[in-house]
Amino acid sequence: SKDQVDMMARYLLNEPASPPEFGMKEMKATWKVTVPVDQRPTRKMNNVNLNNIFSVTLRDAGEVALIDGDTKQIWGIVKTGYAVHISRLSLSGRYIHVVGRDGRLDMIDLWFEKPTVVATVKAGMETRSVETSKAKGFEDKYVIVGSYWPPQYTILDGMTLEPLKNVSTRGVTVDGDYHQEPRVASIVASTTKPEFLVSVKETGMVKMVDYSDLTNLRETTINTAKFLHDGGYDATKRYFLVAANASNKVAVVDVKEGKFTALVDTAKIPHPGRGANIEHPKYGPVWATSHLGADVITLIGTDPEKHPQHAWKVVQELKNHGANSLFVKTHPKSKHFWADAPQNPDKDLAESVAVWDMADLSKPKAVLNV
Repeated sequence: SKDQVDMMARYLLNEPASPPEFGMKEMKATWKVTVPVDQRPTRKMNNVNLNNIFSVTLRDAGEVALIDGDTKQIWGIVKTGYAVHISRLSLSGRYIHVVGRDGRLDMIDLWFEKPTVVATVKAGMETRSVETSKAKGFEDKYVIVGSYWPPQYTILDGMTLEPLKNVSTRGVTVDGDYHQEPRVASIVASTTKPEFLVSVKETGMVKMVDYSDLTNLRETTINTAKFLHDGGYDATKRYFLVAANASNKVAVVDVKEGKFTALVDTAKIPHPGRGANIEHPKYGPVWATSHLGADVITLIGTDPEKHPQHAWKVVQELKNHGANSLFVKTHPKSKHFWADAPQNPDKDLAESVAVWDMADLSKPKAVLNV
């Protein structure tokens, strides 16, 4: 009716309410250690090959399935938060940390007969990323969670998930403008230094967070480009490559030196996940990203020492089977390179993956409807 149209129009003009903050007090109120450390197994209680476990998100059920890669059987289904966004394995290989979009983080112990949640905490109202400490002397000591809301990252105890340090990411962007909601996107851990690399989406900055002293926490802030999203390492793990997908660029950070290295122009909306590393027969080591806005896979040279003429340049674009790709993947024991296109509006393309022979990327790709 005319009155309803008028009411809806006025409703849409209202300022939306600010979502509630979620700080240390609120986190600690949700923190539960369901199996204390001294009550956990002292040895592995199962015969599962933990080096070949897949953690698969069962999104709407609020669960993850732990699949035995040797037998191809479901080893166990674990109740988690809603829509797990990422699963991260601890350096020891014993624990899997899964974080959902509802902010819930669960720590799953793989030494039990069946995978078992041993600790849980709600780290925010909406979270997307989790990582564990991997530097020598800090193995499994800390966990870090990144939130979309409130805009913050939180460092927790690696054995119990007790919240230890909460840091806001509100601040100024690479353009010099203040932003009140810069979300934390991807997080990776340095394998050589006690540092987490935290990609802050709206500011276009990578924070190298030194966790060796939480009381005197140090951050190195590296300007890149907006809006940072997913990223991963090159084959040597010296360089971190992260998609600034609104800028159609990939930013490169030298983890060893703690410095900005390059911005690489790519096709529209790069979305690499963690990316994929390939030993290219012509260009040497390259890192690959797919794209949400283009039907190509971009290969970027990553070896400034032996192949300086190709370093931090797009050396090749492979034609994908469709645009709207989310992930590319390789495996150390495979000769193949994979890409998907699950956001494609064409049902057949969305349900298919493209597979290339890494030894000869000029060969026609196989397209498999899965």
